[in-house]
Amino acid sequence: MFDFIINPIAGDKTGKKLNKTVQRIESKCKESGVEYTIHLTNHPGHATTIATEIIKKGATNIIAVGGDGTLSEVVRGLSDFDKITLGLVPCGTGNDFASKVNIPLDIEKSLDIIFKGETKFVDYMQMPTTRGINIIGAGIDVDVLKRYQKKKKKNKMSYTVSLVQTLLNFDYTSFTAEFNGEKKKYLSFLACVANGSNFGGGLTICKDADPFDGELNFVTVGAIKKSKIPGAFIQLKKGKILEYKTTEMALTKSIKIESDIPLTVQIDGELFENIPFEVTVVHDTLKMFL
Repeated sequence: MFDFIINPIAGDKTGKKLNKTVQRIESKCKESGVEYTIHLTNHPGHATTIATEIIKKGATNIIAVGGDGTLSEVVRGLSDFDKITLGLVPCGTGNDFASKVNIPLDIEKSLDIIFKGETKFVDYMQMPTTRGINIIGAGIDVDVLKRYQKKKKKNKMSYTVSLVQTLLNFDYTSFTAEFNGEKKKYLSFLACVANGSNFGGGLTICKDADPFDGELNFVTVGAIKKSKIPGAFIQLKKGKILEYKTTEMALTKSIKIESDIPLTVQIDGELFENIPFEVTVVHDTLKMFL
C-alpha cells in the first residue's frame, strides 16, 4: 500500500494542476498494479498531521507529492522509522531536495523509482521541537521569504526579486555559534545549516552538502560593504558563494546558534518564530525510495 500525501496547490496556487496530478498518479498506480490511497492537504501543516495519523494506523510507504515545503511537512510527521519508507513525487514551485537526490520532476518517472522499491538512507535535521530535511537558516533567507510571501505571483522570478530587495536593505546579525566543541562569534547576513545544496528553486548555497554523509554544512557570509553586494549576488546566482571572500563553511554533526535578538528561523521554506536554533543530523534512520 502506498499512501500519497498531496499538496493540492503545489506548483500552482490556484489548484488547477491538482486533477491532472491525481489522475496521473492513479493511472500509474493502476498500471503498476499497486494499492494506493490519496490524502489531500487543506491547510499549512496538514501534511504533518496526515503522516502522523496514517502511520499510527499502519501505513508504511509514505509518499509526499509537492515541493520542498510539502516534503518537509511530511518528514515532520514521520515516526516508526524502522517500519516506514519515504517517497517523493516533486511537483512544487521549488524542488531543490529532489534535484539533489536525483529524483526526476516527471511524475511517472518519479513513480517508477518508488515502485521499483530500491531504498537508501537519507539524512534529516532534528531540532528540539521540529525537523527539516533540506536547508535551515536565519538571516537573509528569512527576510527573502517574508518578502516573497507578499508577492502575488509565487515563482522563481519573484523569489529572485525578493532576494535582490533584501540584499539592498538587509542589516547584519550578530550571533554565536557553538559547534565541534567551540564557540565562535559572527557578524553575518546569513547563518545556514545545509543538508541539501539549493534553496529558492535553484540557488546554490552549498554545493558540497551531501544528504547521505552524516554531516551538516554550516555556512555563513560575513559583513561586506554595500558596494560589494552586487558581486556577492552574482556569486550566489552562479552557485559560487562558498568562494566569496567573507564566506565560511564548516562540517559538523550538530550546532547551536544564539543571538541577543529573537531569530526567525526558516526550515525548508517555512518560517518559525521563537524556536531554539539547535540542529543535529540524523543519519542511517530515514529510508527513502531512491
